[in-house]
This record gives sequence, C-alpha cells and structure tokens, in this order.
Amino acid sequence: MTAHGWVGLLIIGAAEALLFAGQRPVGEWFTPLVWTGYILFVDGWVRARTGHSYLTTRRRELVGVATASVGCWWLFELYNAPRFWRGGGDLQGLWWQYQNLEPNFSLRLVGYTWAFATIFPALFLTAEALRASVLAGLRGRRPFRLPPWGLAASIWLGAVAVTLPFLVVSRWLVPLVWLGYALLLEPINYRRGALSWLREVEAGDYRTLAALLASGLCCGVLWEFWNFWALTKWTYTLPYGGEWKLFEMPVLGYLGFLPFALEAFAMYNFLRSLVKQ
Repeated sequence: MTAHGWVGLLIIGAAEALLFAGQRPVGEWFTPLVWTGYILFVDGWVRARTGHSYLTTRRRELVGVATASVGCWWLFELYNAPRFWRGGGDLQGLWWQYQNLEPNFSLRLVGYTWAFATIFPALFLTAEALRASVLAGLRGRRPFRLPPWGLAASIWLGAVAVTLPFLVVSRWLVPLVWLGYALLLEPINYRRGALSWLREVEAGDYRTLAALLASGLCCGVLWEFWNFWALTKWTYTLPYGGEWKLFEMPVLGYLGFLPFALEAFAMYNFLRSLVKQ
C-alpha cells in the first residue's frame, strides 16, 4: 500500500468516527468525504499492485474521468429531475430524492459537483483492482464476437432506451436509464476503435467485462451503505419491490449497478474518443 492509500483509509475511518460522534458538518458532507478517501485508498492499492494509478502516473486521465463523471451524472439528473432544469432549486425527482441539503445554493452546487466527481473514478479504480487480482485469470478464454446485425440492433435499442424516458414520464422506465447508454455507446466505441470490452471479449479476454460488473455491485453496496448513515443523503421512490430494502435501496435496485458500470465505461470512452480526434 502506498502512503496516499493509507491516507485514504484514514479519511474513511475518521469520517465514520466523526459521523457517529455526532459531528453534523461531517454528516452533511459525508458522501464526498468518504468517497474521496475510498478513491485514495483504492488508487494506492492499484499503484502497489500494478505500478501505475490515476494519482501517481495518470493524473491527466483522472481529470478527464472526474469531469466526465460530473457531466454524465448531471445528464442522469436531467432524466430524474427535469424540474431542476426549469428553475427549481432542488433535485427532487422521479426515482431518487436528496434529503437535508445545504441551504446555500452555491455551496450545494459544490457538494453536488464534488460527490458526482467521485462516481466514475471509484468505479474504474475498483474495476482495475479486481482486474489485476481476483479476475486476472479471465483471459485466454473462448472468444465471442457480436455479429454486425447484433451491433446495429444494440445501437437502435440503446437509442430508443435513452430517448423514451424523456418522452414518457414514468417511474417504471428507470431501467432504461441504466441500460440505454451501454447499449448505444459500447457498439459505437467498438466500431470507432475506442477502448471497448466488446473488442476484448472478441479476443477471449473477459477481465474488463467481469471487473466492471463486479465493480458496479461492490460500489453500489458501498454507496448505499455509506449513504444510509449520512445526514445529507438520497432516498428512493422505485416501483420495483420498494418494500424490500437493503439500506435505502430496494433489493431489486441493486441489479441496476451492474449495467451502470458498463454504461459509465462506455460513456467515458466515447467522450474520450471525441476529445482525441
């Protein structure tokens, strides 16, 4: 473990201790604080394991990942809370709502941005850690290639999935938000020559695919675990098994974290390919 990895672990421990000690400012800013600590911790572990990481050898990439994370999550907020974009001050939406927000709107935007900037880095670092350790053997397997018609069908299905929730306001359509951009952009990345797990699977390498799915579930459980104890937090109004909850999330909702990780990966690499042109 590197020094900054230990610092990250210290931040997590201190944030949790201060939260349960009743320190209200920590409870209100708990989510970005604890996830900053998590990113430092996992980045340190990845550096020790692989010799490279965002904070030591790929700082420019970290800026890009964090920026994409903020932009893409605001897009998801547009799906969830269109009233915010029409002049409302709170992100109170169809599927998730924020509780005990900072009353000063400028500080609230700082909190949004800080928290949103941790999402993609946490997912991708966790995937790197898993890819380099427990999932390292998932290469040299039977190749799988999606036929051209399958790529085209995925793009069309994805286009419908990302468009329909804008046209039809319904709580039942939330799965489309977490599936649509993965279906739409992953085949486009494949065709454009951008980084793509589809291309890796075609070569018999399943490490990235498996690592992203596992990362989505791991981070999803941690998001909900830490969120449950925070003072400023989010809650859900989902129609899928809402009475059966693990923390604030209905149990079925955890399935959404798996495709969300694939979606985040596809969105980031699509944006990255545009910048590199």
